[in-house]
Parts: sequence; C-alpha cells; structure tokens
Amino acid sequence: MWQSSGYPQQAPPPAGFFPGGGGYPQGGYPQQPGYPPGFQPPPGSGYPPPYGGAPPGGFPAPPAFHLPPPSDMNNAENGYGNADFGFSDKSIRMGFIRKVYGILMCQIGVTVAIVALFTFHQGTQIYVRQHPGLWWIALIFMFATMITLACCGDVRRKAPMNFICLGIFTLAESFLLGCATSMYRKEEVFYAALITFVVTVALTIFAFQTKIDFTAIGGILFVAVVILMVFGIICLFFPGKTMILVYSSLGALLFSVYIVYDTQMMMGGDHKYSISPEEYVFASLNLYMDIVNLFLYILTILGASRD
Repeated sequence: MWQSSGYPQQAPPPAGFFPGGGGYPQGGYPQQPGYPPGFQPPPGSGYPPPYGGAPPGGFPAPPAFHLPPPSDMNNAENGYGNADFGFSDKSIRMGFIRKVYGILMCQIGVTVAIVALFTFHQGTQIYVRQHPGLWWIALIFMFATMITLACCGDVRRKAPMNFICLGIFTLAESFLLGCATSMYRKEEVFYAALITFVVTVALTIFAFQTKIDFTAIGGILFVAVVILMVFGIICLFFPGKTMILVYSSLGALLFSVYIVYDTQMMMGGDHKYSISPEEYVFASLNLYMDIVNLFLYILTILGASRD
C-alpha cells in the first residue's frame, strides 16, 4: 500500500532497536502501550520480550492454591471447623442433603415392603419359623456390613462398593425387622409405623429450624446408649410388663434425640460438628438406624400395653 501511494516502503526496525532521546515514536513507528517515550529498559530486567527478555532463571511461578484433604475438611478440631469448602457452599450442602434423603427413602421403601410381606402373608411367617437359620444368616450379614461401613472409610466413600454394602445391610436389617414384626398384631405394626412416621417428620422439622445445637452432645448420647444396654441386660433377669414399658420408653426417647442429632450433623452450617459431603452413605445409614430403632421401641410399647 505504501508503494502504490508513492511513499517509500518503511523497513522494520532491527532486532534490539530502541529509539534515542529524541522521543518515541519516530519514523512512523506506532506508540507501544504502557511505556513512556524514550523508555529503554536494561537487558535482563524482567520486562517481557522484546523489552529485555526474561530474568535469569525465568519468571517466578504463581503461588499454588492449597485445600485441606477431604478427611480433614469437616473436622472441627483441626482448625477448619465448619468454615471449610465442604459445607460453606450452600449448593454443595443442599445437594448432599438431597442425596442422603434420597438414599434413605429407598431404604425405608425396601423395609416397608419386606415388613408388609411378613405382616400380611402367613406363608412367609410359617416358612421363616421353620427355617431359623435364615435369621442367623441375616444377622451375620447385618453386623458384617454395618461394621464395614462404620469402620472402613475407603469402602463407604467409593461407589459402587458403598452402595453394595448398604444394599446388603438394608436387606438383612429389613429381614430381621420383618421377623420381629411377625410376632405382633397387624394393627400394632400399622400404628407403630404411623407413629414413627409422624415423630420422625416432626423431629426433622424441629432439627432444621431450632437454634439449639444438638451436635455438641454426642458424648452424652453415647453414654446414654451404654446405660440403656446395661438396663436391657437387667431386664432379662427381671422380666415384667413394667420393666419392658420403662425400657422401651427410654429407648424411644433416646433415638428420638438421635434423629435430631444426626439430622443436624448432616445439615452443617453453624453447628459445632458436621459430616463431610463425601459421607452421604454413612449419614443415611445413621438416620435409617435411628428410625428403625424408634419403630421397634414404639412397637414394643404397643405390644406390652396389650390387654
């Protein structure tokens, strides 16, 4: 274009060219942004090419962003507390809660179906009573999978092994629960299930809206469980209707508190302790066990109150 207009073509500047003291630009060279007229950085000063090149050893790397390991992100005793990434983000917390309740609904659905089969189908009750070995097999599978999920963090955090263990546990627990409910009347099982449903929904709503932090009393609840177990052993040696009613009432009260405790552990937020978002199987297992134990104690109360 310069030749067609009659002007001589401008040659590109030589390598390492810097304008002199007469000001820059000169001779039609455009102004370079960010550098004042007459600016000439010394070689090796760290300015990007072509103004001096890289400094000796290259430019420094940007600082690395470090996150705590997943196993420590929700431990309130390691300095992170509940301000960690896992529960500080509302979308992560809500997704975790939806996943836990989705798994819990599947567990309860399987349990209700098996309990209904044992309650309303007399042939199933007769078959199980004629084959007591099935009860012991279910008991072994229940304890084996429960201990695996509770003690092996790598198993309960990795799919599909966590879902396989949880599925086996749910089937075994549902079978044992069906064997227990077959000893009661149909109306007692129905009323116990209805009362358990109402109490669970009410306690869940209470756990979501209360300002009382139940996650701080985990040690007290553990001591209460030990005392309840000792009291249950005593009831074996001193059987009676009154002892059964007292024992079942204390058990129902304890696991009602556990429902609130485990719900707040799942919620996170401003509570002292919380469960990691990776522990969705463990959270659903805890809530499922709370609901099953509450149902059994209520059913025992109704059975003991029978005339």
